[in-house]
Amino acid sequence: MPSPPLAIHAEHITKIYRRFAHKRQFATLKSAILSGSLVRDLKPDETFRALDGVSFDVEAGRTYGIIGRNGSGKSTLLKCVAGIAKPTTGKITVNGRISALIELGAGFHPEISGRENVFINGIMLGLSKAEIERRFDEIVEFAELAPFIDAPVKTYSSGMYMRLGFAVAVHVDPDVLLVDEVLAVGDEGFAHKCLDKFAEFRRRGKTILLVTHSLGLVERFCDEALWLDKGKVKGVGDPKRVIDAYVTEIEEGEEAFLAAEDARARVRVDLGAGSSVPAPEGGEPNDGVTAGNVEAPADMFKAEAGRWGSGDIEIARVDLIGPDGTVGHVFHSGESMTIRLHLTARTPVKDFVFGIGLFNADGVCIYGTNTNIEEMSAQEISGDGQVDFVIEELALTEGTFKLDLAVHKLDGFPYDYHRQLYTFRVKSPVKDVGFFRPRHSWTFSPSVRLTQLRGPEGWRPHMKDDEPTA
Repeated sequence: MPSPPLAIHAEHITKIYRRFAHKRQFATLKSAILSGSLVRDLKPDETFRALDGVSFDVEAGRTYGIIGRNGSGKSTLLKCVAGIAKPTTGKITVNGRISALIELGAGFHPEISGRENVFINGIMLGLSKAEIERRFDEIVEFAELAPFIDAPVKTYSSGMYMRLGFAVAVHVDPDVLLVDEVLAVGDEGFAHKCLDKFAEFRRRGKTILLVTHSLGLVERFCDEALWLDKGKVKGVGDPKRVIDAYVTEIEEGEEAFLAAEDARARVRVDLGAGSSVPAPEGGEPNDGVTAGNVEAPADMFKAEAGRWGSGDIEIARVDLIGPDGTVGHVFHSGESMTIRLHLTARTPVKDFVFGIGLFNADGVCIYGTNTNIEEMSAQEISGDGQVDFVIEELALTEGTFKLDLAVHKLDGFPYDYHRQLYTFRVKSPVKDVGFFRPRHSWTFSPSVRLTQLRGPEGWRPHMKDDEPTA
């Protein structure tokens, strides 16, 4: 059986840019040309490889997603496919008419009208004047710019500019559509129109090459995904498998960053280590919060990160533990999380209370409790011990959160108070708002019809199996 025809074939694509510095400047273009090459004779530390041996194939009629961190080479690759940039080495073959949504409106002239720019841009994309005239009304209607089409483009907002550029590009009727994160500019309504247009292109067997940070978009629309990292191919294949590997690496990086930040914060505030809050240059520590000082800040809700207390009972270590028993800083919404306090009491103590406070990234307390509030009466603690605070389900939206942890007397006298020294991040495929996600379900009468879109693996909406969803 013959292989499906290829819309795009990229073979060992490398793109090298020169690092700009005051050393080795060319006086003129002529001197650069006479030297033989702008990059060939440069030392490795004088160049930057935006792409490094990238190869991939896109079959005609397929939607192909490219993902990766900022600076990984995604946009450079798309520009090479579009012909805007030329690879330093390697070969790219594209079969069919290309329309590129890379820098929308890049060919627009600000001094002339939207109408004139539609014709100029359409001709640049390969249409004849007659073809543009036939499609003009449809382009303007799609862009929602009828009242402004004869105004100079320089009077347009960035959203209007983007809508007109998108409308022209998609109405060229290309065989291959190149898209680079353009949906981030439009409002929600226009974004839905763009997605509907992509769906129409797919139904018509067009080829789409999509660069985006929206992993949900790649999983929903793309037949295959390519993961770029520092200019190299890190993964390619089934979108879900590639995205899962990419997200895992991102979370590992977040984990390392949060762990290092928390470790640095705690070093500054260890009991006996001096000020618990970095002092202003040439000044005294903030809020009078000093390690080893038993006096708490006057206003706890304005206190900065720090540590204070007598040290009679010390919180020696804190672990944040996920459902698999692994200590970490990155968790997923709906998972369980255990906050484990490792304790040391210098002498037996009979008066003690354990407390916990949960704060969002803005420092707003979203939950707090202690063993006294929950009617637990202290008996005695001596030597080393351990306390686990188990959150059975992290009912939190995606975001960064901080913890206050404390052990103190019943009257509030602090033995050891840790103020926002522990950070964790909650990840979620659901982009709801706020910070609290209650367990919930939806019910609908037979006259209200919806279709349930299944979320990414690991997320299950709380809907009863017998509820009508379609």
